[in-house]
Amino acid sequence: MHTDTDIDWLACELIEQIPGKVSGRPIVLGTRILPDAIVDSYDLGETLEELREGFPSLSVGQIKRLIEFAHDQRGPHSNP
Repeated sequence: MHTDTDIDWLACELIEQIPGKVSGRPIVLGTRILPDAIVDSYDLGETLEELREGFPSLSVGQIKRLIEFAHDQRGPHSNP
């Protein structure tokens, strides 16, 4: 399992950080969703559709982008 420090989430266009919101951690724009929760669930075997059901405020495109961004940041050996 990876941690927030592995990824520079603020370099992703889908991420914002607001002091006082979710303890100032990086979150998906307009939500309280931690991007690591999405990526970690995917890495543990959840499908895009399962993630979409679990995070209905996000599109499949947004979920894919977060996963791709995280895997690009982590390097070539990060994909499950």
